[in-house]
Amino acid sequence: MFKCLTLAALCLAASPSYAGELFALQAESVDVGSFHGIVFYTSEPDGYRVVATISDGESGVPVRFEATLSETQKLSISVPGKLGEQSEVVEISHGGGKLVIAPAQHAATGELIIAGPPSTDQ
Repeated sequence: MFKCLTLAALCLAASPSYAGELFALQAESVDVGSFHGIVFYTSEPDGYRVVATISDGESGVPVRFEATLSETQKLSISVPGKLGEQSEVVEISHGGGKLVIAPAQHAATGELIIAGPPSTDQ
């Protein structure tokens, strides 16, 4: 019962944006392509236990991701784009004693990587 009340409180506390610093037990809304959800974390002895729950629209089945990030670690949640389109990616990083959620940065070269079928030229 307590877990259900805690999850409900976290969902209600979610803020509408997702680029910025997150504090322990504060839920943050995230959008990854057509998937929408929330991310929160708790501080554990071995790092920040990050929990992200997303679903494809209101009728989609929710999917939960959990990871414990130590200092300087990061994780990405991505949704592949259609053929010839870029994937949508959100990066969650633990550094400097804080957790930051932001759209992932592309390679420093500015190179755009687009998914496509393998080449048949050999």
